[in-house]
Amino acid sequence: MPATTREWPPWPEFVAPDTTEVKDCDFLSIKKTVIAEYGAEALRQSWIKVCHELQAVTDEIVEKGSRIIPTFDTAEILSHGFNETQQAEVRRIGAFVCRATIPEAEGRAHYDDMSKYVAENKTSIQAWPKESPSMLVLYNSPTQNAIRSHPNHINLQRILNELWHNYDASEGTSPKPLAYSDGLRDRAPGQPFLGLGPHIDAGSLCRWANPAYRKVYDNIFCGRPETHDPFDIGLRKDADQEMYKAMAHSTVLRTFQGWTALTPTAAREGTIMIYPNLKSVIAYMLLRPFFQPPKDRTADAMDPMTWTLDETGWFPGTAKTQSQRLSRISHPHLRLEECLVHMPKVNPGDTVWWHCDVCHAVDTEHLGQNNAAVAFIGSCPSTPKNKDYIRRQLVATLAGRAPPDYAMDDGTDLDETSLKGYVGLDGLSGDARKAFGFELL
Repeated sequence: MPATTREWPPWPEFVAPDTTEVKDCDFLSIKKTVIAEYGAEALRQSWIKVCHELQAVTDEIVEKGSRIIPTFDTAEILSHGFNETQQAEVRRIGAFVCRATIPEAEGRAHYDDMSKYVAENKTSIQAWPKESPSMLVLYNSPTQNAIRSHPNHINLQRILNELWHNYDASEGTSPKPLAYSDGLRDRAPGQPFLGLGPHIDAGSLCRWANPAYRKVYDNIFCGRPETHDPFDIGLRKDADQEMYKAMAHSTVLRTFQGWTALTPTAAREGTIMIYPNLKSVIAYMLLRPFFQPPKDRTADAMDPMTWTLDETGWFPGTAKTQSQRLSRISHPHLRLEECLVHMPKVNPGDTVWWHCDVCHAVDTEHLGQNNAAVAFIGSCPSTPKNKDYIRRQLVATLAGRAPPDYAMDDGTDLDETSLKGYVGLDGLSGDARKAFGFELL
């Protein structure tokens, strides 16, 4: 049975533009630009195609639930790579689990070490959200760097990056992995978390506003959504996903976002929830602002033919400083309440991955008996923008500063080198030093 929530959480529903969007003329200007560039008829052709495709997509998800998400054995992938069938499933679903990327015993030991490290520095390490702190503002603990530098992790990320294509050495791109520093989550049983409802990272309004980013989705806007290629690094490398600078937007391109489990976690135990489809969902999200539902309440709102062109400045769920958000009311054809499913159960050392265009959320519930802890580690390829960021990140790390994406403007960042038990980056392997950016200094 589908592992959906028993009661839909009180996540925001986007039913009308807020005052900020109404006053910001950029929204309307961007919409006019897209309509003028591609034409209303091409947008409408794509809208109808995508909505019809979603009927089959959603029916399959409702039938299969979490079973639709592929799981792989990391040792097998490291030895043989993904076969054609596995590649097709990854490209279709956009999310998957890799078992035992790090041995389970090692994963459990990492959690014990991390717990001790946090306890010994509890007066210094902050966490958010304030009402139920579980996201640790910590980027270079011994646990995080040990996992980032693990040879299995580095080699798996290279294979994940290779699922993308059109790398070109002359353009400075390759699947060689780079180590992007992100945080930790350690969530206690019973601890609610409402902060991350259905959303897509890697920017929001910039997907329409930035010409290079918009080009990534050219086929969607041109009336050919079925030909959209979400794995073209040649196009994606130039996209400016932090066009509107905010902490919600990463500078780097992560081919797949991800985390490594430090404890067991399962459905309704504080895990991640995924919308297990890549192409149709991102296409629908991108097209949705250009169409409005029928005003006639007797009309079938699930019939895309009843929707008409929307030339107002509203982009549902879009705010410049936030990730792209989605909701049941604003994005009805996604059938979010039925199709947002939990990731399969994971054990310490398992890794969870999702394409940077995949819709996901954090489970609001944790009904388990033990803490649910993960280290956020995505798969980051080599591109000019990524290499520049990783170089700056390494300089900051060596100086005891927060990574640039997470640095506070007021200078209140924690100097992690001052923490008890801090190890730093000594002793890294050659491959790990490359991933951490030492060759870029």
